[in-house]
Amino acid sequence: MDTAIMAGGCFWCTEAVFRDVVGVTGVESGYIGGTTPNPTYKEVCTGHTGHAEAIRVTFDPDMISLAEIYDVFLGTHDPTQLNRQGNDIGTQYRSAIFPLSEQQRAEAEAAIRRWNAAHGRQAVTTIEGLSGGVQTAQWYPAEDYHQDYWIGEGQRNPYCLAVIPPKLMKLRKSFQKYVKD
Repeated sequence: MDTAIMAGGCFWCTEAVFRDVVGVTGVESGYIGGTTPNPTYKEVCTGHTGHAEAIRVTFDPDMISLAEIYDVFLGTHDPTQLNRQGNDIGTQYRSAIFPLSEQQRAEAEAAIRRWNAAHGRQAVTTIEGLSGGVQTAQWYPAEDYHQDYWIGEGQRNPYCLAVIPPKLMKLRKSFQKYVKD
């Protein structure tokens, strides 16, 4: 198994997308990239902790490559929006990849170049937290009620009902070969 950490706006949305991706065996919502130790959702929502809402994806590289994970990530949110996704505004909603190694950094850079070339626009997705080949940004799992949010509470939440189904449709349309049966 391998692990990738990415931030693409609201973690409820990115978690919902990656739960449907072939080879993904786990998705955990959390916070990364800030300065406040053990941040809470309420603290991160202020935008003052420096953390991004992110997901940590565990996947089988024999079924889906890291490059494909990054392509799905970039293709299912808008990586051209700086510090926002739709109506979610603030640095906590930034588009970012947090590589766990130099190889992951190289894959992230290549994925951003592929996206830019394919779309004729520039992604503002940042690559953060890697120093000397080691991820220096601390991962903090989000509170339990944020895990599997779309599967439970999210399908009764008007915000989620407005935002998540279009992302899932984009996954199914643009990345059909990566969608679980």
